[in-house]
Amino acid sequence: MQLFDSVPLEMDDANVEYFPNWLGLSQADAFLTRLKTELTWSQDYIRIYGRDVKIPRLQSWVGDPDSTYTYSGLPMQPLPWSTSLSTIRTLCEQTTHNTFNSVLANWYRDGQDSMGMHSDDEPELGREPTIASVTLGYPRKFIFKHKQTGQKVDVELEHGSLLVMCGSTQQFWQHGINKTKRQIDDRINLTFRHIFKDY
Repeated sequence: MQLFDSVPLEMDDANVEYFPNWLGLSQADAFLTRLKTELTWSQDYIRIYGRDVKIPRLQSWVGDPDSTYTYSGLPMQPLPWSTSLSTIRTLCEQTTHNTFNSVLANWYRDGQDSMGMHSDDEPELGREPTIASVTLGYPRKFIFKHKQTGQKVDVELEHGSLLVMCGSTQQFWQHGINKTKRQIDDRINLTFRHIFKDY
């Protein structure tokens, strides 16, 4: 098994590791190209403060048949694993020593696509979930904010990188990606997770 150099982030009440060169350049390029056509992409609506709001990105929920997931009031039924996603999942499991039965794929088409601040703390993820986040495409700044102290930590997620969040991270921190007016290329992010049927 290949070994990777990781960078632990200095964050209170959290356990986050960043692997900047997790995938080789040619491998990351190939996955980015394939996923654009392998996955079924949609732009759904979520309910925020009583209003239906269009999600500012494309997404695809993929997983084992029983890995139904609800995000911001939006129930998502899993699509079947693609060849590329199955391969990346295996690599994530080898690196993190965890098992994943689902993945949320987000396609940020340009700088106007974003992800609001949130925690991956839904009950079906368990109390201290391990989330493996793979970035393919143009680097974007990933923002962490402590829910109680307001401490902020930023990390530039690079093409072919892996960010692993585990332990109490989701209990104490939110994370997100802001819009930018800069002219930038697109990016696909994959967040692998494990959905529990009984919680």
